[in-house]
Amino acid sequence: MEETLEFPDLLRLIDERATAFSAAVASAPSLDAQVPTCPDWTLFDLVRHLGEGRRKWAAIVAAGPADAPPPKSAWGASAVPREREALLDWWAASVRQLLAALRESGPDRGCWTWWGTSQSPQTAGAAARHQLQEVALHTYDAQITAGAPRPLPDEVALDGVEEFLSTCCATTSAWPHEPAAVDYHATEGRSWRLTLSADGARTARLPGPGTAPATAADAFLRGTAGELVLVLYGRIPADSLKMDGERRLFDQLLAWDPDE
Repeated sequence: MEETLEFPDLLRLIDERATAFSAAVASAPSLDAQVPTCPDWTLFDLVRHLGEGRRKWAAIVAAGPADAPPPKSAWGASAVPREREALLDWWAASVRQLLAALRESGPDRGCWTWWGTSQSPQTAGAAARHQLQEVALHTYDAQITAGAPRPLPDEVALDGVEEFLSTCCATTSAWPHEPAAVDYHATEGRSWRLTLSADGARTARLPGPGTAPATAADAFLRGTAGELVLVLYGRIPADSLKMDGERRLFDQLLAWDPDE
């Protein structure tokens, strides 16, 4: 399996997960069904959120380097239909807009992102990487609403752990607690360390199986890559996986908002 997903792979997988999302929505008993993993939303709300978000990111990527995202008038004029077949057509059009903008831009062109202080670059390639995780995670949400959750595909999940740690956790904002190191071990054979200090949070991939890191972690979490992604996004509790060390660190991480 590739160590890092290339840009064409990201686009292919966005399309594949978008198709799986459509299938889950089509098979659900009702668009009014509550989404168990997003209890404030109905399935219709989930489709609207995901579709509008992909249209917004299509406009962001198309705009190129910028200090702010484009106004809603650039992407939000389309009414969201409430009939299921029309809603799924609208969702498919949203995905086409995103993929077209990404293909036109290519991976290296800059664009606005909200993760300026993270370890992820402000490029269309990084945007595509995050868009894959957004679509994959909400596909899981739709599948569980339809009563048929499926594990995240391995290549999506393995990239998802690293993408989350690099984009959503890494920051230059000071960690407000004692310095610590937290390791995440995927049973597929890949591991990452999140280092927390007054300088912020940084992540790095650890050496392969059989090679111990120079220093021990203060806590670690072990599961499949898909399970780790679901923990990181708050879909399942951390204590449902194998956990060791200072467990309070996972609670502190969940409660930490570096922007506050």
